[in-house]
Amino acid sequence: MAPGLIERILTAADLDGVLEIESESFNNPTTREWYERELERPEVCFIYVLRMPAVRVAAFCAFWRVADQAHINNLAVRPELRGRGLGSQMLEAIIIEAQGLGAESLTLEVRRSNIAAQRLYLRAGFGESGVRKNYYTQPVEDALVLAKSLRF
Repeated sequence: MAPGLIERILTAADLDGVLEIESESFNNPTTREWYERELERPEVCFIYVLRMPAVRVAAFCAFWRVADQAHINNLAVRPELRGRGLGSQMLEAIIIEAQGLGAESLTLEVRRSNIAAQRLYLRAGFGESGVRKNYYTQPVEDALVLAKSLRF
């Protein structure tokens, strides 16, 4: 599949596409209100979308950058487009962006049962740095904390 265009969103115009992917991807999706509040903090919260010619929002990633650390809150691809490298393309762009913002590390949590996501992150050089017991709800499940050094 041809690579898509990745761009940062700064307004609520693309939130419908982000929220569609959220509801199709997560048991406990993040709310519109959360995203709208985050868009009001552009110095901390960064939301990127991947656009395809026929799909306005094919994937998205929301991350925070605080001081020298970046933290991925959510990264997801439309279910019908998974397995085509779009998640890897999005993650690679986010790693480059976080480095450009001065982050020295990038972290995230992932469900212990989400093997596909773990593979994506491990292939990108993340390693397990901890476990958050009972972190997720619906169902209750541990989170693996993954981290990647971004130092050159």
